[in-house]
Amino acid sequence: MFEGEFLNGRRNGKGKEYYRNGNLMFEGEYLNGKRWNGKGYNNGDKIVFEIKDGKGKGKEYYGNGGLKFECEYLNGERFGYIKEYDNNNFLMLEGEYLNGRRNGIGKDYYEKGKLMFEGEYLNGKKWNGKGYNDGGKIVFEIKNGKGKGKEFDKDGALKFDGQYLDGERNGEGKEYYDDPKLKLAAVFNAELCTTKFKNMKNSKLIFEGEYLNGRRNGKGKEYNNNGIFEGIYLNGRRNGKGKEYNNNGKLMLEGEYLNGQRW
Repeated sequence: MFEGEFLNGRRNGKGKEYYRNGNLMFEGEYLNGKRWNGKGYNNGDKIVFEIKDGKGKGKEYYGNGGLKFECEYLNGERFGYIKEYDNNNFLMLEGEYLNGRRNGIGKDYYEKGKLMFEGEYLNGKKWNGKGYNDGGKIVFEIKNGKGKGKEFDKDGALKFDGQYLDGERNGEGKEYYDDPKLKLAAVFNAELCTTKFKNMKNSKLIFEGEYLNGRRNGKGKEYNNNGIFEGIYLNGRRNGKGKEYNNNGKLMLEGEYLNGQRW
């Protein structure tokens, strides 16, 4: 996927990048891990991207030939107004970039172009704006990096429900994952004495507790197939006193943890 020169663990000097099928993607020079001088190609021989002294404009493609994104570069990073697409050529996001991160107005989309979020970003974080479920209902509002609401994945499944500060998860919140086993849900109609199954995006709770700087910090509960953990988290990992229960609520272990490991 890449061959070239490294310095201090980063790409520096001449190098080449390739698509998964072996076709050349980019050839040129790197500086501090960033493309600095060179040319980029579609999944063929056509030049679609040129950069000189970290500055340029062009397009990048997926291995199947579909357009990935089109943008400008400054200092080897994304700059200006950018559009990015998924493998099926649906728009995933659009908006302004500065120093390789989202800064300024922007939008995120679910699969097939449904609006997920629109507003302003600051240093890659949502700062001002509104978020929507895949049915178009407002479920999330943030102002000056602070707010409360819900996050969904591109398919519309609930991923997070909680509080934000400085554009990150801060305060009480809950995490979820989409359980494929729950895609079909039974709905019973008492008046007609009938049962129907309908497709649903079902999200299963995996964590509830406190967040700081976008990560689990403080008291929390974690749910998995083996049971429940209840204890203290630090920077996203179990740290301090904690208890483990089986699925029937029976206490199985009580002790202390360090960096996510029993101690």
